[in-house]
Amino acid sequence: MEDNLHIPTVAELVGKGEVPDLLFWVGCAGSFDERAQRITKDICKILNHVGIKYAILGTEESCTGDPAKRAGNEFLFQMQAMMNIQVLDGYEIKKIVTACPHCFNTLKNEYPSLGGHYEVIHHTQLIQSLIDEGKLKPADGNEFKGKKITYHDPCYLGRGNEVYEAPRKVLETLDADLVELKRCKSNGLCCGAGGAQMFKEPEPGNKDVNIERVEEIIDSKATIVAAACPFCMTMISDGVKVKEKESEIKVLDIAEITVKANKI
Repeated sequence: MEDNLHIPTVAELVGKGEVPDLLFWVGCAGSFDERAQRITKDICKILNHVGIKYAILGTEESCTGDPAKRAGNEFLFQMQAMMNIQVLDGYEIKKIVTACPHCFNTLKNEYPSLGGHYEVIHHTQLIQSLIDEGKLKPADGNEFKGKKITYHDPCYLGRGNEVYEAPRKVLETLDADLVELKRCKSNGLCCGAGGAQMFKEPEPGNKDVNIERVEEIIDSKATIVAAACPFCMTMISDGVKVKEKESEIKVLDIAEITVKANKI
């Protein structure tokens, strides 16, 4: 990987007789989607920067089963989940961080009934706690100072798990001009990808959901949209392209904003 970024696997650490304090669950998007890979790298940069002993599963990580479950295939979901639980318990994993709200929700809320009990946090919660502990501090002249930024609540992070404050508190440290979208927090609007919609064509209608959302973003006059989900990242970026606003509106994940602001 670039930047001489060494990302250890759990197997590698166990081979040396060590265990990670934190498992970074990368997720399918963070592993295979080119745009989301940049978010993955930035999370690893943050973890390296603050000295947290972490590791990823690498090739031993497979899909949490979220898309299968949301699309109605409970049998496939349970098979995928049981395989993952076997691997996690085999390594005695206790704490997991992930950048994907879908993985977050599934690992946190669906796995316990199948025997998988872990402390699961979202990367925005981790970043907020690192700021609270004084381990991360935006540089005084950071590039976001005074910029108009808005935050899009991912469904499974916001309404699904009521994580509203962590991402906003991270953005508040930037000394930027934060604006809320018309529909936000518990009244947030989906980006259009949830419930396995990401992997199929939309049903007939008069407007795609992501276009509706991007129109709200344009109305907010924000020049930066902070995202906290790889699916939201794809949908909002696509909407910005359709509206030909790429030169005016940048879509960045909270982790990317943190890395830039802290000059990591």
